[in-house]
Amino acid sequence: MNRIRAIAFNTFREAVRDRVLYNLVFFALLLVAMAPLLGQISIGVQRVLLVNLSLTAISIFGTVISIFVGISLVSKEIEKRTLYPVLSRPVGRGEFIVGKYFGLAGTLLVNTAAMALGFYFALFLMTQEFRRADANILIAIYFILLQFFVVIGLALLFSSFSTPLLSALFALSMFVAGTFAGDLRAFAQMTHGPQKWLAILTSYVIPNLASLNVITRASHDQFIPARLVAYNTLYSALYAGVTICGALLIFSRRDLK
Repeated sequence: MNRIRAIAFNTFREAVRDRVLYNLVFFALLLVAMAPLLGQISIGVQRVLLVNLSLTAISIFGTVISIFVGISLVSKEIEKRTLYPVLSRPVGRGEFIVGKYFGLAGTLLVNTAAMALGFYFALFLMTQEFRRADANILIAIYFILLQFFVVIGLALLFSSFSTPLLSALFALSMFVAGTFAGDLRAFAQMTHGPQKWLAILTSYVIPNLASLNVITRASHDQFIPARLVAYNTLYSALYAGVTICGALLIFSRRDLK
């Protein structure tokens, strides 16, 4: 655990050096500037617009970081040949992959928390109060964070055996397909024969990111049941765990010469 913690901390520190977190300043300033610009709209509509735009921005920023930083975690180490001194020490390849995952996950956690603070600050400037329904938005932000954890696992999985460009395309394709997982399962119910089983199989292979998208429900103060929170938490943990195990298996057999 000490070795994994050290790799995770170094990964987090490298991400900060790469200016990954500087988008926080831009995001916070954008939200603060957005509040007075919407001043001519009623408060109710203002709030819906702000919640939708802000949570969508958090999702986009985080997904871009998850994919493009995630695929470089392994490839950059190999390209710069900094991986070999690490593995020459008593550090296993599995510890290296797990440490990289938690390092980037920690980066996204700090990133998301800071952007959430900027959002709530802008929301307070707009409404001049906090309502009980505003706590419901935290669930939507939590689901977005779970989405990041799943995407990081996918990025590491593809980067363990492919080039950075192909890894980015694969991860982005899985993300886009995952947003339509619910539609794919509905399509499977309307088809028959081999197409039905192929659609069902595909819908279970791709991540069910549609279940993690509750931005519209949060912006309209719709109730989010506790069982959905439990399901998404367990599902994301299992899916991320499977992708990490796959990355470990592939990377452990990869020829690094």
